[in-house]
Amino acid sequence: MEKITMTFNELRRIKDALPSGSSQKIADKLGINVETVRNYFGGKHYEGSSIGIHFEQGPDGGIVSIDDPTILNLAKEILSEASIKD
Repeated sequence: MEKITMTFNELRRIKDALPSGSSQKIADKLGINVETVRNYFGGKHYEGSSIGIHFEQGPDGGIVSIDDPTILNLAKEILSEASIKD
């Protein structure tokens, strides 16, 4: 599995561009709690869990190290599908 590093603001731009209901769609596809998906994108929903992502404070919202890009890849897939439909 590839490790990805990006700024927190880049991660939030991806999350903010997702169509409504995408977090639930990702959660359903992976069989995880929707709060876990929200946590992945920087949410503070402590009912879920953390999955392969680490936040460090710094410029541009800080640095995000992603050990497991599964959720990120699904989000990018949803964005790609949404842009094809437009």
